[in-house]
Amino acid sequence: MMTPEQFAAANKANLDALVELTRKSFEGVEKLVELNLQAMRSAMGDSAERSKALLAVKDAQGLASLQADLVQPATEKVTAYGRQVYDIATSTQSEVSKLVESQMATAQEKILALVDAAVKNAPAGGEGSLAMIKQAVTAANGALENVQKAAKQAVSVAEANFEAMRHAAPQAAAPAEKSTRVTGKR
Repeated sequence: MMTPEQFAAANKANLDALVELTRKSFEGVEKLVELNLQAMRSAMGDSAERSKALLAVKDAQGLASLQADLVQPATEKVTAYGRQVYDIATSTQSEVSKLVESQMATAQEKILALVDAAVKNAPAGGEGSLAMIKQAVTAANGALENVQKAAKQAVSVAEANFEAMRHAAPQAAAPAEKSTRVTGKR
């Protein structure tokens, strides 16, 4: 059984972990809000510039040229925005994962200590049952570690795919830009 002091210490540790988890989550949200505000400011400025440029167009060729000139920067901005969102999300996820892993490791140590104490204080003949419980806890810990490794590998694959997409997007936009320029010159 836990003493009142141990119970109070466990509750305090859990509350501290919850506060830290909440703080990390809010930091991530705060970064996303700031990024979105910057993106909106930039979009408003770009929109005003595009409108002025559109009003200055005199013919169809000028319109096609303007459209072609806007494709590549827009693609680059969208890609950069996506990358920044991804960076914020992975950074926040990484910090939260570290905190959760730390808490899980602490909990695993406490469970194993409780099982060890139970084994030491077990009545005669109960050691086998408690050994099975300890073995089950150890197996569960191993399974948890495997799940964590698989999740990290999935994040690595997602990062590689995002990088490939980031490099492919400007290349995919280039033919569209050239097509628009050719169409405007006819």
